[in-house]
Amino acid sequence: MNILGTEIRPGRNYQLSIDIAHLHTRTKIDIPVIIRRARKSGPCVLITAGIHGDEVNGVEIVRQLIANKYNVPEAGTIICVPVINPFGFIMRTREFPDGRDLNRVFPGALKGSLASRVAHELMTKIVPHADYCIDYHTGGAARFNYSQLRISNENPELLKVAKAFGAPFIKYSSYREKSYRESATKLGKQVLLFEGGKALHFDREVTRSGVDGTLNVLHYLGMRSSPAKLEKLDKREPVIFSESTWVRSKHSGMYRSLMRNGRKVHKGDIVGTITDPYGAFERKVKATADGYIICLNHSPIVTLGDALLHIAMVDES
Repeated sequence: MNILGTEIRPGRNYQLSIDIAHLHTRTKIDIPVIIRRARKSGPCVLITAGIHGDEVNGVEIVRQLIANKYNVPEAGTIICVPVINPFGFIMRTREFPDGRDLNRVFPGALKGSLASRVAHELMTKIVPHADYCIDYHTGGAARFNYSQLRISNENPELLKVAKAFGAPFIKYSSYREKSYRESATKLGKQVLLFEGGKALHFDREVTRSGVDGTLNVLHYLGMRSSPAKLEKLDKREPVIFSESTWVRSKHSGMYRSLMRNGRKVHKGDIVGTITDPYGAFERKVKATADGYIICLNHSPIVTLGDALLHIAMVDES
């Protein structure tokens, strides 16, 4: 195994870097790649976060995996890239300095935009070595995603891995064109996309779900023994769905959610209220379908058409 010009030997640890560009101040910016390879052969798992620079909870999940040495395998190889988009991370923004969304330019190009060049480096120098990819994301802006996995519905083996992860929800999700998940899948990789929390925000439960889920997958793949704390967890069957719907605001005003994330709702349930700031009116917000809430808008101020909550539509008949 040779990564970024370095021979990755069994039983050794490496911290390499993808060197892309400098800031306009000539400050060098690189992307650390942390590799741990066991003496015993096994799968290679690539764990990534920070494709969007403001999705810091994913970065925290990968950081905890490294800090607690959970990324040290008993068999196989674990590659961690905690921050793929350091430019956005520094500026606390989703995009690259040129305004491009990294997750819309894969597989990238050697002489393309800055974001496209980073995508190209990842896809040509890191991803080919992986058998499995776990990519961590959060909701954008004020949208808080309940912990969930997104996978394709074409791969029975991937569903087994997703179930092993242990997230409460699994969504069969179509590929977004030019996304990392689509491009890695085209290379024959098994890709789990985790969603949890919201941008520029840490959440302990989401972080725990991400860390524990990764440990569950590593145990399932035979790469690490399962920690005692995980063996004691209540392993419930995840809710699996393919259809979902957004409840959107019919008014502008001050929004108060009345529901907890992850809760089951029925069509017609009152899930929140919208008022004006002057006490002149109050409007009820009702669920538009039966299912489970998988995302809540945490913004106290909304405008007409804003997405207020996301409902996973599950046929339990």
